[in-house]
Amino acid sequence: MVRKKTVSKQNELQELKNQLARALADYDNLRKRVEREREEIEGLVKITIVSRLLPIYDMIEGAQKHLKDSGLAITIDEFITVLKEEGIERIEVKPGDKFDEELHEAIEVVDSSVDEKANVGRISEVILSGWRLNNGPIIRHAKVKVGKKGR
Repeated sequence: MVRKKTVSKQNELQELKNQLARALADYDNLRKRVEREREEIEGLVKITIVSRLLPIYDMIEGAQKHLKDSGLAITIDEFITVLKEEGIERIEVKPGDKFDEELHEAIEVVDSSVDEKANVGRISEVILSGWRLNNGPIIRHAKVKVGKKGR
């Protein structure tokens, strides 16, 4: 009888250990899922806020091109620094780059036989900078002019 009680208690102890191991694994999975979801929400919040701020940035950048004001240049640099610290970066694009629909939005197509800057399938002019979050989701595609084959 004592032997049966000992075996029974050992079985009960093993079952409790198994339950504890499962509970700890479930907790760890929950913790990881909550962390992933928190990061996703944080990214969506950043995208929303930056999307609303980019038109203001564009106005300041446009004013800087015309006024050549050092105060505006400092403001632009600080804006870009803050974005970088938050994991938001400019999509680097310049005239002559190959058009990539993943990164660029063609807002105008330029006939390459009329405009010598317009090479077929290449960007002839950058209208607005594009922005993305941590080499991931695009916040705004770069707005560009693209060359096409003339008639």
